[in-house]
Amino acid sequence: MADLHIVRHHTLGLVHAREVAFKWAENAEQEFGMRCTYEEGKTADEVTFARSGVQGTLSVTQDRFELQAKLGFLVGAFKARIESEITQNLDELLTPKPKPRAHAKPHASKKP
Repeated sequence: MADLHIVRHHTLGLVHAREVAFKWAENAEQEFGMRCTYEEGKTADEVTFARSGVQGTLSVTQDRFELQAKLGFLVGAFKARIESEITQNLDELLTPKPKPRAHAKPHASKKP
């Protein structure tokens, strides 16, 4: 069995971190066929995920994401690729999106 351990620090606070974790869980279900269970707590949340050959948790706090997973023998052969995809996915979700700028309204000129 291979183990994965990924930690990402953030400054989102728990409310926004929950949103990111929920998106991560939805993505894991859609892209990888994971069964995810989301449990909210007062100071931390936990996403439990599993599928054939993989089981783990994503712990979410106001300033940290910590993913721990156990990969079965066959899936363990792809550990580096799986770790890379999870890391990329978490990093994308944690990267602040630029806010769209408000476009300046054109000045209407008065006709004489």
